[in-house]
Amino acid sequence: MSLFTEWKDLTNSQTDATIEDFWKRYCDTEIKLYSHILEHPNDKFEGNVGELIEQFAVEPVLFMGFLDGITTSLKNEMTEDDLEKIDESSDISLDIDLEKLYLNMLNADAPHLYGLEQWDELLSEEKKKELVKTHRRAGTVVKGEKIGRNDPCPCGSGKKYKHCCGRN
Repeated sequence: MSLFTEWKDLTNSQTDATIEDFWKRYCDTEIKLYSHILEHPNDKFEGNVGELIEQFAVEPVLFMGFLDGITTSLKNEMTEDDLEKIDESSDISLDIDLEKLYLNMLNADAPHLYGLEQWDELLSEEKKKELVKTHRRAGTVVKGEKIGRNDPCPCGSGKKYKHCCGRN
């Protein structure tokens, strides 16, 4: 069974009794890994998966969860097929887009990650505010103007909306 399959099975098998402990272990792993990445922003995060797991003293399946989470923050995103192929003998090289990473942390509602103090050295307050604004704007739904029953139909038929496209 691949590490990615183990990760998916682990997340799907959580119960009310185990979920809190699971997320605590996972968040602690994330904080450890992202802290390292942010402290070394000019370095590519790369190496043999097994060696990285040993270096950071993390559970292999939780390391895979980290890889699953960071894929959308890479300059060259990994697909689910790519993740399926990763095992402890695989070599990886992650080219991380830091602004994309910060925005994805906001989107994931992960204050334990976007609140890391290392961000202060990497992004100015103005840049962080701009990214927060982008994040909020992405969640805003703008509804179009409502068509009244007796208004002309927007299809251009010349009929009232209620007798044309609004009939059903």
